[in-house]
Amino acid sequence: MKLMRNFISRLDFSFQPIVIFPLLTLILTPLAIKWLPIQYCYENCLIENLQLVILAITMTFCLKAKTDNKFFISIFLVCVILFLREINCFRTVFFPIEGMENAFYPWKEIPFGYLVHPLYGLFMAGCFLYFIRSKSYKVLFNYIKSAKISFWNWIFLFLGIILGTLGEKIGNIQLEEMTETLFYLSFMALIYLQGFNEKYIKATENQDE
Repeated sequence: MKLMRNFISRLDFSFQPIVIFPLLTLILTPLAIKWLPIQYCYENCLIENLQLVILAITMTFCLKAKTDNKFFISIFLVCVILFLREINCFRTVFFPIEGMENAFYPWKEIPFGYLVHPLYGLFMAGCFLYFIRSKSYKVLFNYIKSAKISFWNWIFLFLGIILGTLGEKIGNIQLEEMTETLFYLSFMALIYLQGFNEKYIKATENQDE
């Protein structure tokens, strides 16, 4: 009961200006499903490139956050992992199959391509090691315990995950890519609020001492 009261007391239902971006994306998603040309959702095209821009902005927020710098560097590294995932560790940038639309050579047909997945795995392991050694997990636990909860951004983030998974399952690329964009925008908004909003920062300051 105490945990529930604590959770409810931390809910923030205010509509912060940055929430406009995921909200607009959610509103546009049904229109995109109906009218957006599928080519705009291919690799290296409009929606995918927009996602990379959102991740780059989120990384900038992480590096300039007003508090918990080591924790936000950990989040920065997570964004790098997501960025590399979006471009398949540069495979979709440098190795398209000429004359074929949205087609790329597999790593096994690329010189030294067999090294990519192990190196990517090592990079992720290094990011996790930094998370542990920097004691960022303590900040994360503190946020779970005491941070304000941006209701709308979390709702949009989970909608992005659920609808994106649905879009992938049914093979609707417009739904998949639009709701993946919704996820990234919601994630960006959450990082911005915790890193720059004084109300959010004050809710957690001194809690980890």
